[in-house]
Order: sequence, then C-alpha cells, then structure tokens
Amino acid sequence: MTLNPVSTPLWPAPYATGAVEATVQVPGSKSVTNRALVLAALAAEPGWLRRPLRSRDTVLMAEALRTLGVGIEETVSSDSAAPGSTLAKGGEAWRIIPSGLRGPATVDVGNAGTVMRFLPPLATLADGDIRFDGDPRSYERPLHGVIDALRALGARIDDDDRGSLPMTVHGTGSLDGGTVEIDASSSSQFVSALLLSAPRYNQGVEVRHIGPRLPSMPHIRMTVDMLRRVGAQVDEPESGGEPNVWRVTPGALLGRDLTVEPDLSNAQPFLAAALVTGGRVVVPDWPAHTTQPGDRLREIFTTMGGSCELTEAGLVFTGSGRVHGIDVDLGEVGELTPGIAAVAALADGESVLRGVAHLRLHETDRLAALTKEINELGGDVTETADGLRIRPRPLHGGVFHTYDDHRMATAGAILGLVVKGVEIENVATTAKTLPDFPDLWTGMLDGTGQ
Repeated sequence: MTLNPVSTPLWPAPYATGAVEATVQVPGSKSVTNRALVLAALAAEPGWLRRPLRSRDTVLMAEALRTLGVGIEETVSSDSAAPGSTLAKGGEAWRIIPSGLRGPATVDVGNAGTVMRFLPPLATLADGDIRFDGDPRSYERPLHGVIDALRALGARIDDDDRGSLPMTVHGTGSLDGGTVEIDASSSSQFVSALLLSAPRYNQGVEVRHIGPRLPSMPHIRMTVDMLRRVGAQVDEPESGGEPNVWRVTPGALLGRDLTVEPDLSNAQPFLAAALVTGGRVVVPDWPAHTTQPGDRLREIFTTMGGSCELTEAGLVFTGSGRVHGIDVDLGEVGELTPGIAAVAALADGESVLRGVAHLRLHETDRLAALTKEINELGGDVTETADGLRIRPRPLHGGVFHTYDDHRMATAGAILGLVVKGVEIENVATTAKTLPDFPDLWTGMLDGTGQ
C-alpha cells in the first residue's frame, strides 16, 4: 500500500535529560474489554465489567452493541474491583444487560479490528439487517476470513464480493453453525470472531484453520480462556485437541463480574523508557498469570538489556544503561513490533525481527511505515519477507509520521526520549487504545507516572 502522511499538528516528543524513574498506572486491556463486551452481550443474564478501558476502540464496540439493543449502564465507583481482586480499587464499572439483538441498524467500526471482525458473527443473531461501515482505512483491511466463514455457516452477507467493508449482514435471529475451514493467516481475529458467538449458534462451531502459520496465537488463547470463564465448552489444540482446530459447544453463557487487567501491550512504551534511559519504571497490577501477549515484554526487553521483577507493587523494570540488539520471532506478539523496532534502532548491535509479515495489513502497513520513518531520522532499517532488519546508526530529529496508527505514535515517542527534536505527527491517534497518552508520558518524565 502507499503510505500517505497526514497534515496534522506536531507534538514535540519529550526528551529525557536523565534516567526515567516513575510508576505508571496503565489503563485496562482493549483486547479483554472488547471480548468481554461481546460475551456479556450474548449472555443469558446481566454482567459487570469493572475498570474497562475507555478508548476509541472500546467506545466504538460499546456503541455498536447499544445500536443492536444491548443495554450498557456506566457508573463510576470508589470500589469497582471485584471481590478478591488484587487490582487497585476505584474506577469505572459497566453493567451489561443483554436483550434480543435487533435491526435494522448501522454499525460504525472506525478502524477497530475487533469491532469489524467480532460483530458480524454476532449480527447474524440479530433480527434484521445490520450494515457495517467505518473509516477509509477500514475498507483496506481484510474481512474475507469472517465473511466467507459466515456464509459457509449459513449467513447471508452483501459485500459486493470485496471481502471487506462496507457490508450488510442479513440477520435472521439465529444461525445453524457447524464446521468451517478458514485461512486466518492474515489475522487471528478471524478465529476469535467465530469462537465468541459460537455458543449461541444452534450447532456451535468447529473452526479449522487451513493455511500458513497463524499469527498472534496469544489472542486466540485469550478468547478461549474468556469463553470458558463464562461457561462455554471449548476444545482447542493446546488442551490436547486437534492441531489448528477449535470446537465450541452450543449453550447459554453466564453473566460474570469481571475486572479488566492493565493492557500489557500498552505498557510497552513505558518499559522501553526505562530500558533506553537506564531508568526504572513500575507498572502496578501486572498479573502473575495472563493470556495477554504483552506479558512477553518481560522476556524480550530483558534480552535487550533490562531486568524485571514481579513484586507486590507490580512489575518493576530496570534498564542497565545498555541496549542490545535482538534476533526474535514476533509472530505471536506482532503488535509489539513497532516499540521493539524503536528500541532496536537505539541498540548497540543489529536486530532482526521475524514472523510479522501480517503487520502489512494492520492499521497501516507497519513494516513499511517503520522502515520509512526510522530511516528518515537517519536510521538503517530494511524490510525482509516477514519482518525487519535494523542496523543502529546515530539518529537526528525530524517529523515522525503515524499514519493514524497508535503504535507508530508510541514508537516515535520512545525514539524522542533519546533523540532531540523528534516531532510526532497526530499523537492523538493513541486514543485508539491508550487515552491520555501524552499526559501519561510527560507525567512519567516528571516522576509521577500519572
């Protein structure tokens, strides 16, 4: 695709004059919040979602569900953690009240992959036509895996044979379900999308992935784990099932009281700040056990020169003052690539990031965008068939374009910590998953982390 920078206000990326020392309270996980909203909307009884992330993607999901008739009541509580939770008290709590899904309706997906992929399977259960539309970039993102699979399961969808938005799902109130083969190599969300609504299909669903290696497997594990927590029966490869096959049995889903974990992928720029400045950052409420792909940052950033410890205060990450190159397969954690690429551009040796060809189909072509933007600051990045090769060189200031991609913006901010004069174009795009990022970032440098 062609990269087209947008003319928007520039944000001078703060430059760190010394080692960063801060505690940063990272907002809730987008991936958990949006999966939980879908499951609660399909449940047989009301449920609670506590400390959800409020960002563009999650607001789009909540508004889409409201459009389909789901009740979502928002409250602010001084004690919004579930009983027995280790998470800090306080924050938002949403009560989700399921009802009969209805149309006709129009859903705005923005450029949120979870909304454009998770909701068409749910829309087949609505009584009426549901039209899906979104931002211009959403038209370029692949949906064929979901569209073709739903048609094979008995749904009627009009997309003018594009395999992408805009499209209309003709809901009939039910779907037979059954067995379907898909190629989900361009997005693991194709699998998650079908699994989330599967318990409500008459026969459930058996999803068989055929094709190259599946990316972002931790996100499928998250989907399976969350389905089981609301009472669904799921057979999957990692519990002894057939490779690349997932089976969901039809049945009622329970309304649960769920507290959302911090978004560990969104903790990346703050941990990177400690790594590249030789500082120390604490992220409270880091879970000891999680399906979030961001948890792998502990291993990756330790290999690149840091150290970490999980304590009662949270994850304590400390930089050593040296940043090392890395050769790593990021196929399961592709969303971490922009931040890792930024750190690698500041390392003392070459890095090779592999297994992420699918990033060419994300919010922007992330491989092309990272190559272009880092090189325009003086870097030496080349694209490979499935990733990036990064040879560190002295960098200089300049404009770092984001292409409406939140992770491009945070990657530029990481570089700006140690490279004077970096200006981020459209830092507001971080609101997609990390609201108030500029304030969190400057607060971290003030030592407050707030």
